[in-house]
Amino acid sequence: MAAESIYGDSLEMLESTMQYLVNEIQKAREQIKETIGMDPVEHLIYRVKSEESMREKCVRKGLPQTPESALRVLRDAIGVRVVCAFVSDVYSIRDYLLNLPDCELVEEKDYIRNPKENGYRSYHMIVLVSGSVYAEIQLRTISMDTWAALEHHMHYKKEKTAEDTLITAELKRCADELASTDLSMQTIRDMIRG
Repeated sequence: MAAESIYGDSLEMLESTMQYLVNEIQKAREQIKETIGMDPVEHLIYRVKSEESMREKCVRKGLPQTPESALRVLRDAIGVRVVCAFVSDVYSIRDYLLNLPDCELVEEKDYIRNPKENGYRSYHMIVLVSGSVYAEIQLRTISMDTWAALEHHMHYKKEKTAEDTLITAELKRCADELASTDLSMQTIRDMIRG
């Protein structure tokens, strides 16, 4: 007999809530595209965290492997990542989502305005949809997404060495250069739009 789902009987609700968020992001894209003449979203990925991944996270956090842990304590069973071309688009999508009547901001971490020490930049928010389902939404630019992917591959997939301090400093330098490029590209777009 298969083990009971860590999501209990909520998997269908998680999937429909995720689809609702994706549909709303698509509506935001269309509205913004009408206003500025270009699609603000470069790509969009989303998922309901796999059973195995959620169980592993519960173990890592010292939580029981229960629907309560998966749906209420961890609050990231639904994950949505929106990659935008420009920093202003990140905040436009954020504002659109937060103006939805059934989408309540529970927690936000603005690593764009307040980057992590290692240089990581992104905007994270936990929202409560319809008063019942949590979702984590990450918004970032193409540059931020590229840096995060490369940093993950290089930094976390290798054995620790004496060069770690140098690698960390170089990753931070690259993150700062990409952030500067994001600002320059935003300025250029704003100039073009007049």
